[in-house]
Amino acid sequence: MNKRLLPVILVLAAMPALAQPRTNAPPATTVPQRRPAPRPAAPAPRVAAPRVAAPRVAVTAPAPAPTPVATNPTGPGQRVTPPSNTNGVLTADEVAQRIQGFYDRTTDFQADFVQVSRNRLYGEERRNGRVMFSKPGRMRWNYAAPNGDIIVSDGSTLWAYQADERQAIQQNMGQSQLPTAITFLAGTGRITDSFTFRLLDANQFRFPNGYVLELRPTTPQPTYERIVFYVDRASFQVVRTAVIDAQGNQNRFDFSNPQVNLNIPLTTFRWSPPPGTSIVRP
Repeated sequence: MNKRLLPVILVLAAMPALAQPRTNAPPATTVPQRRPAPRPAAPAPRVAAPRVAAPRVAVTAPAPAPTPVATNPTGPGQRVTPPSNTNGVLTADEVAQRIQGFYDRTTDFQADFVQVSRNRLYGEERRNGRVMFSKPGRMRWNYAAPNGDIIVSDGSTLWAYQADERQAIQQNMGQSQLPTAITFLAGTGRITDSFTFRLLDANQFRFPNGYVLELRPTTPQPTYERIVFYVDRASFQVVRTAVIDAQGNQNRFDFSNPQVNLNIPLTTFRWSPPPGTSIVRP
């Protein structure tokens, strides 16, 4: 796929639902044995003295056992959600889990976008347009004039149309090399199966009112090295993404005017190449 069009598909990565940590069973509490009261002394022989009752021995209740600390065992293949910091700041996995919760409640989405591509060889390019997607597997990226590029999928066929070259790349979604994007768009993927997370300094990235979450694939990918999500602190919606490759080239997408669950018509995701278009099938 054309290097200009591929990164736009990768930005819609799957949102996670993390495995819940297990806790060890609390340790058994040792119950102290009650000491028997001493027997009264036998009266001295041939002494007419009254029998003295044995004094009662006060028994002190044992101190309560300390509450056991829950731990997160790391068994084979188990992912662990670290606890929050004591000051209430969320961890990277917790931010990812809340992002997942937002997109689990989303059936379709549309927003305006601005794409900024920075390439060490070709410099910087800025484009904009409108993006829409609908589960399962449907999406459409309409680039504004004068570019006019289109990327569209009806869930089974992916088209990437380059208007200036009058060329359309057609690809079967099931045979494409975009597994992360496919699983997200199909509503079945979990990025915890493919990524690790790290929170970056939001102030350093000039995003002080949100979270900046870095995703690195657990298996090296040829098209990108990492993805960075800029996440709204209140809603946990992704408002900016950056796809970065091993050479430092970056494709960034800023989303604005987002709208969700609008029941976008399915006809929006049906597309045919205009007459005279050269069709390429990788």
